[in-house]
Amino acid sequence: MAAALLQNGCSKPPDSSARQAALDRDLLEVSVPQLQEFYRSHKYTVTDVVNWHLARIDKYNPVYRAVQNVERNSALATAARLDAEAQAGGSNYVRGALWGVPIVTKANTSIKGLITTDGFIGYMVPGHELIAPKDATIITKLRAAGAVILGQTNMPDFAASDTNRSSAFGRTGNAYDVRFSPGGSSGGTVTAVTSNYAVLGNGTDTGNSIRMPSATSSVVGVFPTRGLVSIAGIAPLDWLLDNTGPIARDVADAAIALGVMAGEDPLDPVTLGSAAKAQPGPYTQYLKTDALKGKRFGVPACVMTGVGIPFQGIASSASAREIAAATKEAELALRPETRAAFLKAIEGLRAAGATVVFDDSILAYKFAETVRNVATRPYVREGTEKFLAEFGPARYHSVDEYGKAVGTPLPGVIIGGPQGQATFETDPHAEANVLAPRRKALAEYNETLDRLHLDGYVYPATQMPPPDETMPQDGQISGGPHSATGWVNMLGIPAVVVPGGFYPSGLPFGLEIAARPWHDGDLLGWAYAYEQATHHRKPPVLVDKGLLGNAR
Repeated sequence: MAAALLQNGCSKPPDSSARQAALDRDLLEVSVPQLQEFYRSHKYTVTDVVNWHLARIDKYNPVYRAVQNVERNSALATAARLDAEAQAGGSNYVRGALWGVPIVTKANTSIKGLITTDGFIGYMVPGHELIAPKDATIITKLRAAGAVILGQTNMPDFAASDTNRSSAFGRTGNAYDVRFSPGGSSGGTVTAVTSNYAVLGNGTDTGNSIRMPSATSSVVGVFPTRGLVSIAGIAPLDWLLDNTGPIARDVADAAIALGVMAGEDPLDPVTLGSAAKAQPGPYTQYLKTDALKGKRFGVPACVMTGVGIPFQGIASSASAREIAAATKEAELALRPETRAAFLKAIEGLRAAGATVVFDDSILAYKFAETVRNVATRPYVREGTEKFLAEFGPARYHSVDEYGKAVGTPLPGVIIGGPQGQATFETDPHAEANVLAPRRKALAEYNETLDRLHLDGYVYPATQMPPPDETMPQDGQISGGPHSATGWVNMLGIPAVVVPGGFYPSGLPFGLEIAARPWHDGDLLGWAYAYEQATHHRKPPVLVDKGLLGNAR
């Protein structure tokens, strides 16, 4: 009977195990272009792809705890809608740049109807949750491009840590070894993306928080020129330093995502006029394998020597004693194993045709002295007030209203200290605190490029390997890994981290490259050429039972 059916053109029902094997083979490490081809050829539906990624989260998230909130029903509803629209549209159907691409978003990024936890349990108080009244600008753009949001990723409270422990959800473990730190504050997103829970995600960065976690997890993290991408709707840590950008497994996917996210936004005045200054998209046009040929990159002395540049800078009113103490506290030596990993990684630049210049005058102590004077802390509260006014829940739209509604005040890390706060736009000290030292530091940054005929800078994205969080680090609970790259935020210049190899321990090392302001396309081109010349990325081997499963 079976033979007769086969002879008549009928086939057996598809073997479910064979189909699962095909899904595993095709979707593990899938890129955006590959995924789009699967959709065009009707090999898989968006529902197939979303279900596969949700199953990954179900299996591994209890151990690694990268995703705080899984939006299963919403993601499947979006997938079904996209599948139906594609079927109805037939051959004339036009798909967006991220159509059907499963993504995750950081928990400080507003999504209408969901709690913007910002990693803080105080935004989850029953009856007083910070439920977003509307989407952040980048969420609107990602949705319009067809992305499917699978969930919100874990992050430390207010993004104010170099590791990824939160009062809202606990600890995220490194995908390459759950005992180790994935870095913060975008540790949830990098762990989700490198683990194939999603194809890509967004991170935010106030001092290193896209770039340093990307380095721990063998992914690409983009810090755009500040003003290229809107930060409206993202809960701020320090709005004068904050930025957002894509995190992906390869440079091409990051370039596609950046093209979707970029654009002017009235809710973020820094973006206004950016179209006239930025290299035009799509950013994939800059991705060429020979992009590094003939290029010259300087190695910043301030990174290699670990000169102290305090986070949020030092106010112009500080005494000499205060300046010396803050600078000393911020010193951060480059560990020998990280120096060795960096020297090995730059051989890939040289092999691709670039020159790497070591010179003690490149962004050295004088530069550090200048950039440390970009003092933003006096204006922190203004960012929090503006965020709550526009994206706060019905019960509170200001810092004071939060305190009255919940019964406890918000912490000083996002509302400033007892010395008082000022409004940046009207403060007579804003020029001395921020604008003048920023202009001077940026001039030194560009002058060094011109003097030594450099195209950009290259340096280690962290000062140390990811630490083992089951063990004390220097006699303390781990708060790292740490970096010496906060000056990127103080200047607002573009930087990207690309996989740069692995330590002998098997943990990833990340290489960071920086460019002139608004040269984001060139920057991505260099990262792409390095990636294609080296192919350093290797996906982690995950476990579904682990030492720190469900650790909080």
